[in-house]
Formats: sequence, C-alpha cells, structure tokens
Amino acid sequence: MKLPRLIQGGMGVAVSDWRLAKTVATQGQLGVVSGTGIALVMVARLQLGDAGGHVRRALSHFPYQEPAQHIIDKYYVEGGIPEGAPYKNMPMWKIDPPRHLVELTVIANFVEVWLAKEGHNNPVGLNLLEKVQMPNIFSFYGAMLGGLDVAIMGAGIPMQVPGILDRLADHQPVSYRLDVIDADKDDDIRIHFDPEAIFPGIAGRVGPLKRPLFFPIVSSVVLAKALLKRSSGELNGFVVEMPTAGGHNAPPRGNFEYDERGQPIYTEKDDVDFSKIAELGRPFWLAGSYGSPEGFRAALEAGAQGIQVGTLFAYSSESGMQASLKQTLIDKVRAGELEVLTDGRASPTGFPFKVVQLDTSIANPEVYAARERICDIGYLRHLYKKENGFIGYRCPSEPVDHYIEKGGKLEDTVGRKCICNHLGAKAGFAQRRKNGYLETPIVTSGDAFERLPVFLGDRRSYSAREVIEYLFSGVNDLLPEDERVYPAGEPSNGKGAEPVIEAPEAVTA
Repeated sequence: MKLPRLIQGGMGVAVSDWRLAKTVATQGQLGVVSGTGIALVMVARLQLGDAGGHVRRALSHFPYQEPAQHIIDKYYVEGGIPEGAPYKNMPMWKIDPPRHLVELTVIANFVEVWLAKEGHNNPVGLNLLEKVQMPNIFSFYGAMLGGLDVAIMGAGIPMQVPGILDRLADHQPVSYRLDVIDADKDDDIRIHFDPEAIFPGIAGRVGPLKRPLFFPIVSSVVLAKALLKRSSGELNGFVVEMPTAGGHNAPPRGNFEYDERGQPIYTEKDDVDFSKIAELGRPFWLAGSYGSPEGFRAALEAGAQGIQVGTLFAYSSESGMQASLKQTLIDKVRAGELEVLTDGRASPTGFPFKVVQLDTSIANPEVYAARERICDIGYLRHLYKKENGFIGYRCPSEPVDHYIEKGGKLEDTVGRKCICNHLGAKAGFAQRRKNGYLETPIVTSGDAFERLPVFLGDRRSYSAREVIEYLFSGVNDLLPEDERVYPAGEPSNGKGAEPVIEAPEAVTA
C-alpha cells in the first residue's frame, strides 16, 4: 500500500469508530478504528436496536454464521432496550477465556474493520493498547478477517506483535506473553489462541490473510531501537508520540516527579531527536500537537512521512463521541472554559492520562467521590501471582478493600478511575446501575484542543473532511501533485471531490 501522509488517531472506546475511519479512508488518508473494548461496544449497539442495521449487515458477512447468529440472538433488541435499562454484561477476561468471549472479540473487530472498509478499497488501520493484553491476539485476528491494512499499538512495548501477525495471516496458533506481578523471572505465562479450534476449517474457507503493516507507537529513540532489535518480526514504521498527545502517554524518563497540580513533569530528557529516528530506516509519523497546518509542515521538514492526529478528529461530526457531550465540549472550548490536565493517577495502567476537566465528568472530585467503586468490565485489571502459584486479577480502581485483600497497596488506589466504564460513557454507552446511578464519562484530549477555536471560527460543528483539508493547506506545496488535498470545488487533482467508491473485498461465507 502507498503510505499515508495523515493517520487518524485510534481513540478509544469507540471515538475512533468505523464511521470516522471510513470517512478518513475515503479521503485517501489512513482511517483507524479503535479495537479497545470494541466487543463491549458491539453488544451495546445491538442492545440499543442496531440503528441502520450496520452491525447485523457486517455480521452477515462473517465467514461462520453460527456464532454470528448466536451474538444476534443473545444481544439484539429490536427497537432497543427501554430507557434506563442496564446493558447485559460480557464475561471478564482471564488467561483461559470462555469460547463465547473469544468469538465476541474476534467478530466485533471483524465487524468494525469490515464496516470501515465497506464501499471502498482504501487502507484502514486498527489501534490497540499493549497494556490491555488479554484480548489483543483475538482482536488482531478478527480485524485481519475484516481486511485490516495497518496495525498500530501503543501504551507499552509490543515486541511480540509482529511475529503474531505473521502467524495469524496463515491462521496458525499464537500465544501472547502476559505481564504478571510477582511472577518469577523464569515464569512464562501466556494466553493462547488457535483459530482452527474456534473456527474449524477457517484456513481452507477464507485462504491466507493479508499481513497488516505494523506501526508501534514510541516515545524515544531508545525504544524504537530496542523494538527493531528485539521484535519477533518486521516493523514497517513508527508513530513517534510526544507527551502532549491525548490519552495515555509514556511516563517521563528518569525520575517520575509531579508539579503542584499532580501532573508528571517532562523535561528535555523526553525530547526526541527526529534525525536519529530517521536514521533507523523506517518511515515515521509525529503525534502530539502536530495537528495544525504548521505542525504538519514542521513534521515533513523534520523528515517524517506525516503526522498522526487525534484531537481534531475526536470533535468532528463523524467521531463516536456522544453527540451532546461533543457539543458541550466544543462550546466550552470556544468560550475558553476548558483545560486539559495530565493526570498521573487516573489510569489503572499507571501511565499518565490526559483528562479534560469537565464538571459533569468523573474528572470532577465531587463526581468521583459520589461513585461507588466497581470493576465489572476489567480490561485494565492487573494479573498477579498468588502464593499458591495461581493467577489472580485485581484493579486499582476496584473497591479498595477488595484490592487490598488481593495483596494490592492502599496508595495505589488513590485517585484511580474506572477508565473502562467512563470511556464507554463518553461514547454514549453509559451503564446504569441497579440503584439508578448512571456512569459518567471521562474525556481525553491532547493539548492541541487549545487550537480548536482557531480551526472552528464561527462554526459549532465540522466534518472530518474539513480537518483533512485544513491540515493539508499548510503542506500542499511540499507534496507531489498526486498527494495534495484541496477543498472541494478548488482546482486540484480531484482529491477534494467526492471519492470514487469501489466494491469492497469482503470475506464472506
């Protein structure tokens, strides 16, 4: 595939959904869906009535109809569940997951990628977090069944992934080595997946799959070099992410110190020498406050292939963020009433997490204090080895007494937030508790949100296509004619016009 100049950020849960990714892809750039928690999103969409029938349409193209139909029978509610009714919960992840959870995860990633690719032949990517380890091999496989072109992974050191992608392309068994607290140095604790065991005859039914390109997200030259040296297979490029990017950020290098507001302090040690990244011989994209015409130009002049942009796309009309929340945020940004803090305590992963300070969200200390701690999704649970040798599961955001009973430390629970539930609420899938409590959102954003008023002008909404046109306005003169993007109606190479839609190469039964 021809490498893109612009990668749309993979914002979870379901902010980077298939609609946004499809819009970006049909404009000739790399649209990216977030695979984090996508099984949870799929079953919620079905319980809400599957407006437009999109999920069921994609399910009808999955190579095995029995598990696809089982998902519909179990979760689909015609007309949607009553207002105020809770969603059905899914099983929580363990190192020996139930077959139903494996099928759900494979099929949900297939659905999201298939929908993003429907109607065109342009590349689509999938973003996953290395910190959310247990679903990853199943997510990659489902996305590859859907025709995935690029795999992107951050929040960790994904050395295992390239070789796993190689094997999954041939439907071979794979395993993923898991991080386990208190494990012995010789322990090798893994989660396993054999596609043929779950989908008998799959290799003969669909044939070899395309091995997607793999772009790990890195924050330093040292990490990029380590990945090139020690990864299990080929790396095809890097996304180099600065600490001003939204969502999870790499911790500061050296001593982990905080400012007076609890934000990690980044120093010149965290700067990246882009010339040394270029010397590694792989294309790279810069992320973190490069989402402007000037930032795009600076990236190209620094030797980058292009940029990855999240914040501008997160507030676009096509993003999966809940519409009313999105509008509230846009209005408050325009009025200068919002700020983003890098919260060193919010995420159970231990990674710094950039959080918009919105009074109605869990970022408000009063809202946080009013919520009863609960862990019923569990994507960010930590695995730990018990004294008897068995594996246990705990999360710093679960009830404090439960966490301590499992050997956790009290100080690790302070300020921790249930990212799983709060990100689901941000996308419009807020769980309602038996006592009537409705989960509140958490909103993440990069520092580039401060530039949003400049881009908006007098508008209160905008499209992803307008984002692309805006960004390319600063670099068209640096690009070959066939890579330039102009607003619709202007003299151009045609990229500003509506794309020509071709039939998708779908995997069917």
